[in-house]
Amino acid sequence: MSKKKLTEQDKKDWTEFVEDNSKVPDKDLFEKKDDKKKYKFKFDFHGYSISQANEKIYEIINDCISKNISEILIITGKGIHSTSENNVYVSEELSKLRNTIPDFIKNNTELSSKILSINEADKFSGGAGAIIIKLKVKV
Repeated sequence: MSKKKLTEQDKKDWTEFVEDNSKVPDKDLFEKKDDKKKYKFKFDFHGYSISQANEKIYEIINDCISKNISEILIITGKGIHSTSENNVYVSEELSKLRNTIPDFIKNNTELSSKILSINEADKFSGGAGAIIIKLKVKV
């Protein structure tokens, strides 16, 4: 394999390419998903207690509605590291955020009126350890 020396023109072209970032998309910006201006928001609830999670999901839903964000991906985890099975006074199912967050939303009339659907995420988005919340937003 022979090593080719860079010409002055190659160096100039490379410098211009590196300095001109107009051809490189900014992945940190929200992108339109379709003509309905569908945007997504993601939040990870690992480490949250049930009461902390309820307060935070209330805040997130209202904030997303005000920003016209139509879909929220909530990472709850599957609850496999939960220690609730050691406590006979705690329901194993009802102590896991993946169950309590949807219940909190459904039982809060203010929040439930803003929700189109709450479903388990597809396997690429987190599967049983994540929830997709679709919001009623103005299109």
